[in-house]
Amino acid sequence: MTRRYFGTDGIRGLANRHPMTSEVALKVGMAAGKLFQNGSHRHRVVIGKDTRLSGYMLEAALMSGFTSVGMDVFLLGPMPTPAVAMLTRSLRADLGVMISASHNRSNDNGIKLFDPDGYKLSDEVELEIEQLIDGPAEPLLAPADRIGRATRVDSAQERYIEFAKRTLPKNLKLNGLRIVIDCAHGAAYKVAPEALWELGAEVIKIGVDPDGHNINYKCGSTAPDALIDKVREVRADIGIALDGDADRVVIVDEKGNIVDGDQLMAVIAESWNRRGRLSAGGVVATVMSNLGLERYLKDHGLSLARTPVGDRYVVEHMRRHGYNVGGEQSGHIVLSDFTTTGDGLVSSLQVLACVVATGRPVSEVCARFTPLPQLLQNVRYSSGRPLDDKRVQKVIEEAKQQLGEGGRLVIRPSGTEPVIRVMAEGDDEQLVATVVGEIVEAVKEAAQAAA
Repeated sequence: MTRRYFGTDGIRGLANRHPMTSEVALKVGMAAGKLFQNGSHRHRVVIGKDTRLSGYMLEAALMSGFTSVGMDVFLLGPMPTPAVAMLTRSLRADLGVMISASHNRSNDNGIKLFDPDGYKLSDEVELEIEQLIDGPAEPLLAPADRIGRATRVDSAQERYIEFAKRTLPKNLKLNGLRIVIDCAHGAAYKVAPEALWELGAEVIKIGVDPDGHNINYKCGSTAPDALIDKVREVRADIGIALDGDADRVVIVDEKGNIVDGDQLMAVIAESWNRRGRLSAGGVVATVMSNLGLERYLKDHGLSLARTPVGDRYVVEHMRRHGYNVGGEQSGHIVLSDFTTTGDGLVSSLQVLACVVATGRPVSEVCARFTPLPQLLQNVRYSSGRPLDDKRVQKVIEEAKQQLGEGGRLVIRPSGTEPVIRVMAEGDDEQLVATVVGEIVEAVKEAAQAAA
């Protein structure tokens, strides 16, 4: 069945345009609220958001939808996505909602839903919600005396900060560490710096002045230049860049070098394996993770399981096969001993624990392997299905043969925007650049022909 609203990570789009309208948000609240009412107790939902201006509009519409079907609403205000997932479990809610478009520009927004255990919903459940959204509203409505109430949770930030701090080994402190934290003017602009300071670090904050429009703008994990400059300026030991909803992280070492999610997974996996904590003998990552990570883990007797792109698919594989470390190269790191989704702050704390334990600089701790040459290019298109073009398919097949067993090729449409992502990697950097260029050119020609 074709999905009309949900993509790879909830519902997402341009604010005040379908499907990111108050009308759709209202129906999402009604549909999801009705579907997740099980039992005779008072049903509850927690709603968090990032700092986008449109969050006010969507929050009010969702609240109206949930209360209209008889659910009590707990409003968290600006909170990281992983905090919403955690508080869904902690408050024994039937459902959790995060209003965010993650790393996207401020004019976009999105709605992510979590089940009572704090996990993102399956495709099957999302389809059920879609059917209710498009159905009549009248059967969903609660009687007048069963309409829900809305309450603001004033302790939400403190609860999440304490949760994050408890993920560190007992009595471990960050005293003596100078840390620059870039919160992307997003959901973690209060909680992340506060948690690091309470753990004893000297904290320099940037990206902590949201105005509704500046989320992710020239800051955060997708634009770390400001963080790199600040780390060098203040001679910090480490820089931490979160994205708009703080479910991903990029580290900058004391020299100003970027450390991506692949290196972070290697750091955490090796540390946990040495301590006997790593389960299932390996790590779960996506098809985009560097082949260097796979070879590194193999050298340490560990495996790398790959999934389609999206932290939801990583989590599903982890749950199904018993892994407790997984993630994406982009910085979504999932540590299922603690969280049910990516958590930029908790992942950073695990890396900091390794830094404190070894007494070595971040540049040494986080340089676990040399990545293979990897090139990713995006091709935007306006209409059609460029990957169905026969010439494009022929060029892709030729590229696979050229790369052989020493390389990898991943071509996929984005789940959130009209973009084809072309990625290749291998030992021969020039060959990688050549095959990517040929494929990109073929896709562009097919897209233009279809326009």
